[in-house]
Amino acid sequence: MFDVIFWILAIWFVVNVVWMWFALDNQILQKTFAWINVCAIVIGFWVYYGMTHDGNAINGWFLTMNWVNIAIAAIQFYFGYRENSVTHNSHTTA
Repeated sequence: MFDVIFWILAIWFVVNVVWMWFALDNQILQKTFAWINVCAIVIGFWVYYGMTHDGNAINGWFLTMNWVNIAIAAIQFYFGYRENSVTHNSHTTA
């Protein structure tokens, strides 16, 4: 089960990163992927700390991928929830 979840999360990680960089201006997609990534992070840490994985070769990769996913989610939340300065310009000239 540990290996299966790892590979599912690894495939999600690759798809997530590829789509994130090709759609940086799509705020709806960034928000959606960020929240899905939060779910992947919770599942990843739950599986990592909740299942037996002694001596498993992917043990370190699983933990590393979970921590990198946190950074990716933070970037996605930034791009998803930032205000666009072009459409929300509060500066007026007299």
